[in-house]
Amino acid sequence: MSGPGRPAVPPHLSTFLAFDFGAKRTGVAVGNRLIGQATPQPTIRAEAGEARLKEAIARIAAWKPDALVVGVPFHPDGAPHENTARAQRFGRQLHGRTGLPVFEVDERYSTTEALSAGARDADAAAACIILDQFLRSIE
Repeated sequence: MSGPGRPAVPPHLSTFLAFDFGAKRTGVAVGNRLIGQATPQPTIRAEAGEARLKEAIARIAAWKPDALVVGVPFHPDGAPHENTARAQRFGRQLHGRTGLPVFEVDERYSTTEALSAGARDADAAAACIILDQFLRSIE
């Protein structure tokens, strides 16, 4: 797994599936380097960890991405909190089950940005914002 900042992403990794991890809903987006933008996908609505993980694995099987991106939340001052560890654990679980590289993106304010833009599905829109940010960082 790669941490926050400018990730070292090998050029052969071109298609990415991103997750905006949440306790009740997890936003999903897909994108690639060529197009350089993300497209929202249906939000995973599962609260139980295993149900969420099972649905995420199904999405990965359907899209067959080269790598995964997981939004990791922090307090405004950059300090971690309870959901920081949960999102990081979700990323480790995805890596463990799929073997795919997982890149973490600081997702502070992604849901707020999605809501202020009038998103109908704030979770999917936040996943797009996370993936767009990641794609810009690897250009």
